[in-house]
Amino acid sequence: MRAAVIVFPGSNCDRDMVCALNLAGHEVISVWHKETELPKNIDLVAIPGGFSFGDYLRCGAIAAKSPIFKEVLKHIERGGYALGVCNGFQILTEAGVLPGILQQNIKTKFISKAVDLRVLNTTSIFTHRYVHEEPISIPIAHHEGNYFASSDDLKKLKDGDRIAFKYIDNPNGALEDI
Repeated sequence: MRAAVIVFPGSNCDRDMVCALNLAGHEVISVWHKETELPKNIDLVAIPGGFSFGDYLRCGAIAAKSPIFKEVLKHIERGGYALGVCNGFQILTEAGVLPGILQQNIKTKFISKAVDLRVLNTTSIFTHRYVHEEPISIPIAHHEGNYFASSDDLKKLKDGDRIAFKYIDNPNGALEDI
C-alpha cells in the first residue's frame, strides 16, 4: 500500500506516522499541506496529530482549508482510505468527512494516560485483526477529545457500523463513549 502523510505547520507526529506505516510495510511519502496534488497511486492518506497549526482552538478547521485538502477529499470520495489520529481525527471532522465535532474535555483539563477501549467494528482495514468486543489499551493525550454528534448523525454511524471503538471508562465525556 502507498500512503501519503500530510504535514501541517506545528505537526510533530508526522515522523511517527511515517515510521509506523513503514514498519507496517507501506511505502510512505510526506506531503506538505501547501501542495496542490497528492502523489500518484496513493491508497491511504494519513493525517497525524501533534499540534497542527499550533493546536489552537479549531485547528482542524484551519487545516481543512489547506490547499492539499481538496485532493484529500477527492481521494476519500473515490473510495480511498483515510486515517486521522489525534488532530488528524479533528481535521476530518472539521472538514465534514466524519460527522460530529470534538469539544473540550468535560473536566476542561488535558488528559494523557492509557485507556481501555472495546472493539466494535472488525471489518475495516484498520480493525480486521481485532476480535469483536475485545478490550484493548491505547494511550490518549488530548484537551479536546469529547466527541459529540447530532442524534441523526449518531444513528447513521450506528446503522452504518462506523463506530470502531468505545471507551470502557469514558475519560472525557464523549457522547456514548465514542
